This record gives sequence, C-alpha cells and structure tokens, in this order.
Amino acid sequence: MVIVFDLDDTLYDEITFVQSGFKAVAKHLFETYAVPISVSYLFMLEHLQLGRGKIFDDTLQHFGVFSKKEVVRCVTVYRSHVPKIHLYDDTARCLQRFSNVPMYIVTDGNKLVQKNKLVALGLYQRVKFCFITHRYGIKNAKPSPHCFLKICEREKTEPREVVYIGDNPHKDFVKIKALGFKTVRMMRGYFKDVVKSSEFEAHFQIRSLDELNNEFLSKVFEAQDV
Repeated sequence: MVIVFDLDDTLYDEITFVQSGFKAVAKHLFETYAVPISVSYLFMLEHLQLGRGKIFDDTLQHFGVFSKKEVVRCVTVYRSHVPKIHLYDDTARCLQRFSNVPMYIVTDGNKLVQKNKLVALGLYQRVKFCFITHRYGIKNAKPSPHCFLKICEREKTEPREVVYIGDNPHKDFVKIKALGFKTVRMMRGYFKDVVKSSEFEAHFQIRSLDELNNEFLSKVFEAQDV
C-alpha cells in the first residue's frame, strides 16, 4: 500500500497561505510607501472575492502607488515569502498513524510557492517524496498521471496498490482512476460543494483525515469497482 496526498486544502487550510502572503505584501507596502499594514491587509482581504489575479493591481491603485513594476514586486513578495501556515490537526495525526507506510505528496502550482509551503509545514521530513508537478512541465500537472506513475516506479508497485487523497474533483481523480489508482475525496476547502459526474468524482469521500484509518483503507482496496 502507498498513500499519496494532495497539499492545498487537503493537508492544511490554503486560505491561511493567502493571508500570510497578504501580510508579507502589506509589510512591503509599509516599508516602501508607508501604507499602514493593517489598512492594506484589510483591503486585500476584502477584495479577495474579486480574484487574486488583479488584487495587487487594485490595491496599488487604491493607495495611489500603482505601476507595473510594483505589481511584479508584490507578486514576487507574495510568492517568495516564508509562509506562516500549519497542518490541520487531523493531518498531523494521520501522518503519524501511517508513518510506516510509504507516503507521497503530489501538488500543482508555482514551484517556489509550493516548495515554501512544503518546507513551512515540515512535510519533507514526514513523507518519502514531494512531487511539485510543474517541475516536470505544465503538461504533467494534474489531471496528468505522470507523477503518480513515477510513484509506482519508485515503489515498484501497481496503480491498484496506490490510494490518492485530494480535494479538487475537476482534476484530481479523472485520469488516475482510469489507470486503476484508488481515489478518496477530501470534502473540505474551496471545492467542498462542487458536484461532478462519476467520471470526475473519487471512489470514496471523507470529511476528515481521522477517517483515513486501516479499516477504511481495507474497504478502499477491497472495493471491486475500483
């Protein structure tokens, strides 16, 4: 048996990374333009619902310090900051519970950002290897099975002996299910209310990693339609 985890909203609350990044940007704006930290931070939080893509543009324009170069600087600060984030409590218990089982992480996203998250969460010391898919080219990001097949190669095992726990039904399960991987959907975070067809949905669902125990995994691996 091999256990593979997604990262964001599966092992920790992703919004805490966003908040940490906004605080780093707010500190930068204070040091550069004397914009009060609490004011710019609150502005970014309130405008988060408009989408992260333009949030720094809007913030800089609001405080009268906009330039394309400054947007780039804010993005750099956000991506390169050392995040103040923590594992979910049930994640820590789960990693301890299966410490004798081969465990991996497969995560999409900016290479530096994801590495900083993994370091901050201490996950390099808790699992055998962390696959940041973008290191292998965008084409090998999820839903591509590329990194999952690499795990099979490392462990000299078959997909049917590997279970993946993720939260995003848009991309996490559709391709690897077809190859025989077992899949479990974590019903929390940004995608928890998303409803997809059976093709995209995981074989099983859980609401906490405390549910991921030996009894549950026996059911997962014994299921005939998996």
